[in-house]
Amino acid sequence: MSGTEDIVAGERSEHVSETTGGVVGGGRPITRETRTRKRMMVFAGTTHPALAEEIAQHLGINLSGTKISRFASGEIYVRSIESARGADAFVIQTHADPINESIMEQLLMIDALKRASAKRITAVIPYYGYSRQDHKALAREPISAKLVADLLTVAGADRVISVDLHSGQIQGFFDFPVDHLTGLPLLAEHLSKRFPDPSDLVVVAPDAGRVKTAERLGKELRADLAFIYKRRSKHEAHKIEQVLVVGEVDGRRCVLIDDMIDTGGTVVEGAKALAAAGASEIFAACTHPVLSGKAVQRIAESPIRELVVTNTLPLPGEKRAVLGDRLTVLSIAPIVASALDAVFQDESVSEIFHGDNQA
Repeated sequence: MSGTEDIVAGERSEHVSETTGGVVGGGRPITRETRTRKRMMVFAGTTHPALAEEIAQHLGINLSGTKISRFASGEIYVRSIESARGADAFVIQTHADPINESIMEQLLMIDALKRASAKRITAVIPYYGYSRQDHKALAREPISAKLVADLLTVAGADRVISVDLHSGQIQGFFDFPVDHLTGLPLLAEHLSKRFPDPSDLVVVAPDAGRVKTAERLGKELRADLAFIYKRRSKHEAHKIEQVLVVGEVDGRRCVLIDDMIDTGGTVVEGAKALAAAGASEIFAACTHPVLSGKAVQRIAESPIRELVVTNTLPLPGEKRAVLGDRLTVLSIAPIVASALDAVFQDESVSEIFHGDNQA
């Protein structure tokens, strides 16, 4: 058996030829020589084309051609321009606003590739929509994250790759492999350069649910740990009676870490509590900058000196302009590209993170 790898426009291919001998009466062989070709094809939805293009560049290929349009009624039309028969197809679509259209578009792309006889289809979802609705908090609520998983499964996905899921249990919503990536090494690398001396650095979890994430980042930075404790009202729903900082932060630089920042309420509230507790400088970091509503204005008016995020979600220019130099965006593309390449080569994804990529 022999194998070679070629890279052509829009795809990466591995060629393997195999020959077996032996003949029967009449000179006909008892086996036939086969030549198989393993092809990587990367497709992108419309929500974050810049990230998809950057991932493709790191893989050394072009994005495969896809026609995506809207009918006058608002329905979505999807068609792969190139043949995907027998291909190892990767469909990149982050679930950004408008989130329901983003999900539907990815489902249609997966269905189209399944009907085009793609050999394997991987849904690449840098930000997984509805990830916070992973359990029932009240009676008669849906488990929306599970429904999204069911939709991806029925559409024809064979595998999912996502980054920093809000809850690790979402991996269990699928009956096929889920590769969980993390942006923490990227954030840690930037922060370690920003703070070469960790002696007065404290990593802060904005609530009890993010303590594990803060511990992992604190270990990377060799920094101390603190967290924000919120005492909620026993009489009024969603009302917080008291915010306490647990840990030594007086006169020290603090980094608030979360998997996502949506409205900005939690991180801004935490920053104010840290400032009141005597923190000398306050920074914030997250993987997913949802930044909905007036989030950027809240952060701009808060004690947060710098916000460090990755580009799992697109950030419009007007939001970037509000924060200006206080916003740092790191590219997640090299990490995602490495994972896609590992899946294509049938190699370990967890080795990219030295096994420290589980939620």
